[in-house]
Amino acid sequence: MYRPRGTAVMTIGQLAASTGVPASAIRYWERQGVLPEPERRGGQRRYPAEAADRIAVLRTFQTAGLSLDEIRDVQQDRPQRGAMLTAKLAEIERRIVDLRHAHELLAHAVRCSKPDVVACATFRSQMATWQSPLDDPGGR
Repeated sequence: MYRPRGTAVMTIGQLAASTGVPASAIRYWERQGVLPEPERRGGQRRYPAEAADRIAVLRTFQTAGLSLDEIRDVQQDRPQRGAMLTAKLAEIERRIVDLRHAHELLAHAVRCSKPDVVACATFRSQMATWQSPLDDPGGR
């Protein structure tokens, strides 16, 4: 990650370059309260080096499926944070299972010599071992 040498603070352009996030997104996240407002010098935003770390965490949370509201809550010392994160972890674990199954099906489809992969007994067997979320009243 790029960090300007000899500077304790960065401009928004430097922060954007070091994180690969457009300055407009950084300003938006500040307005939404998921990034702290930076200090200003001469009217320009000045970010500490840790701002790049906060952005990396924010992007990771977004990739994990957290909304901006949830990310804001994670950053607060709130009683519901633990429950929300536990629920989000369970959701991610379900997605991992679903993605592994999809991977298995696609990998077989690539190797399958049948003209219609859906008619393939092995493919159908793999399908039968997985229950669709729509078929599971408990939400799996």
